[in-house]
Amino acid sequence: MNHPGYRRLLDWDTALCRHCYRLQCTLPITQLLRAVSRLGDGVFWYALIVVLPILYGVQGLHASLHMAIVGLCCLLVYRWLKHRTARPRPASILPDVKLATAALDEFSFPSGHTLHAVAFSLIGVFHFPHLALLLVPLSLLIALSRPALGLHYPSDVFAGAVLGAGIAGVSLVI
Repeated sequence: MNHPGYRRLLDWDTALCRHCYRLQCTLPITQLLRAVSRLGDGVFWYALIVVLPILYGVQGLHASLHMAIVGLCCLLVYRWLKHRTARPRPASILPDVKLATAALDEFSFPSGHTLHAVAFSLIGVFHFPHLALLLVPLSLLIALSRPALGLHYPSDVFAGAVLGAGIAGVSLVI
């Protein structure tokens, strides 16, 4: 698309991507972002789904089942969009952006880590509001880690957050 507004949006997205990438200015920050991103691979969310019934009994089991169903819906939407849009990762396009950790697949849109983090956090906080103290900061860090590690454009992260919130929101209404 060659519309000037679209071009400006892409330029802004690329500039913001480069700015986020520069956040990993020291090894400790890069290691923190890598660790948070690794948690967002699913490790933390799977552990949460297993632990909730142990900690909260039947209420925890309901929350875990809710999260599992939402997670499956998120996965289906995410995979369909990833392959439909086939947007290359920033590190594939921008010579000054390098992957600071391994990518799980070759495409960037949308950010599946962010999509799942937002969806799981919303469901978790709906069932157990006190978990917001843990889940909200973790989700924000996961979202920040994606462009900072050269894996996503900010628009990928934004789209992932909107999709995750939308899927979780629909599940709460149903």
